[in-house]
Amino acid sequence: MKRYWTFNQYNISNFTYNVNLQYISPTDVNGTEANIYAGKWDGSLWQLFAQANTSTHQLSGTGATSFSTYTGGSQSAMPVSLSSFTSSALGRDINLKWITSSETNNTGFNIERKTTETEWSKVGFVAGKGTTNELTSYAYTDTKLNTGKYQYRLKQIDNNGNFEYHSLNGEVEIGVPVKYALSQNYPNPFNPSTKIDFAIPLDSRVSVIIYDITGREVSNLINNEFRKAGYYTININASTLSSGIYFYRMTTNKFIETRKMILLK
Repeated sequence: MKRYWTFNQYNISNFTYNVNLQYISPTDVNGTEANIYAGKWDGSLWQLFAQANTSTHQLSGTGATSFSTYTGGSQSAMPVSLSSFTSSALGRDINLKWITSSETNNTGFNIERKTTETEWSKVGFVAGKGTTNELTSYAYTDTKLNTGKYQYRLKQIDNNGNFEYHSLNGEVEIGVPVKYALSQNYPNPFNPSTKIDFAIPLDSRVSVIIYDITGREVSNLINNEFRKAGYYTININASTLSSGIYFYRMTTNKFIETRKMILLK
């Protein structure tokens, strides 16, 4: 079923409750009606909660002790059975891991990301295993992220082009760095484009300036601009500069660092 229901509690403790999902007819879902089930999300994977009553066309589960998200579906209709989807943050990188218990004609997974300010966009792809009944583990790392909260989902794509989404439960947060840092540009040597990462643990005014080997300023990338604490990346196009050795310096009121880079044309 392309829908789910989330139940929340307010100031309730020491409780149990029952869930009953009614579907109109067994022809509303693919596969055999006996394969229809209800799933309860435990924060990382779907747990079997109830199987179909083929007489009443209901999915009924009893004795739940925590509120959660529920859905219904058909095991035979699902090309990929996802048993877990988890995340962890390290610095400005987010590591995603997921496990499938079975796959049928699975081309692979688009990894999609969004924030409160942006819409869903594809950030990567991981190939699937086609058809298998074995547990299969996958991983993807989303790198060089700015400070903020992110949501993720997997767009699982079949060989025939059909797809379904699997969303990560909750948001993943990239926090504020604990110290000032200026990275080595990458790639280095470069021609003509390169990137520089920097991090500031406090709101600061920041300058980043490029100098040639004689100490002459050739490019003012950031001119004493106010930046909130966080991680940043600067994209540099040096197409107007000649080959040679250059230096770039980051300056705040509490931090100064200089690094060397090489432009080869």
